[in-house]
Amino acid sequence: MKTKLLLIVVVGMFNCLQAVETAVPDKEIVYKQVGDVVLKLHVFDPPGHSGTKKTSAVVFFFGGGWLGGSPSQFYRQSHDLASRGMVAICAEYRVKRVHGTSPRECVKDGKSAMRWVRSHAEELGIDPDRIVAGGGSAGGHIAAAVALLDGFNDKDDDLSVSPRPNALVLFNPVFNNGPDGGYGYDRVRDYWQEFSPMHNIDRDAPPTLVLQGTRDKYIPVSTVEQYKELMEQSGARCDLVLYEGDGHGFFNEFRYVETMTEVERFLASLGCLQ
Repeated sequence: MKTKLLLIVVVGMFNCLQAVETAVPDKEIVYKQVGDVVLKLHVFDPPGHSGTKKTSAVVFFFGGGWLGGSPSQFYRQSHDLASRGMVAICAEYRVKRVHGTSPRECVKDGKSAMRWVRSHAEELGIDPDRIVAGGGSAGGHIAAAVALLDGFNDKDDDLSVSPRPNALVLFNPVFNNGPDGGYGYDRVRDYWQEFSPMHNIDRDAPPTLVLQGTRDKYIPVSTVEQYKELMEQSGARCDLVLYEGDGHGFFNEFRYVETMTEVERFLASLGCLQ
């Protein structure tokens, strides 16, 4: 029985890795340059897509604690959502280990990416009023931050273009950056109140889906439950799905099908998927 279970686990891991390897962006587009640092959007188009169409879109931000990570983390999700008719984008942003930056720059780049996508909606063939932001862990923080935070705007951005997404899809996201056990407080203590999504929820917060493992050692269930409560108190929609026994980063492992089923159901309820 143990041998059979091990075989199932190994086959599942192989299939997951194979799916990621076969998911390749249709194009990469430079959206921002800071000095000699060039940041790109990795774009997955629906089959037969052209600039004459106005589909919904999703912009994913990878996780990695604002320290590292890769846009390929969400290649599989992007490939699958593109096959369902959405333009799916995986955004690069600056991280500490590569660029020596702070969490501030992560959010600034996230806002720049959202503004670029919205201002280039016509050439991308997307509806500027149906742009979703998504992400996992610290990438979930960036997605929530571009939706809720007023500050952290790049000086070269066109501030007349809103970075706010029309919906959020978040996998084990960082919501709380406060002194009460919030993630990364030691790195953002000087500006945590302006930086923490949980402390900046307002009535304009977009509809949000949160997918969370119950054994996440970085993001307690109590945090996402409190976030959902605060969202609903403000009059905003927040769907929370808990996965019993799963830890951090579970969504790209053995819960891929289950989590993507919830994502597709949520997006369909908003008219972003057929």
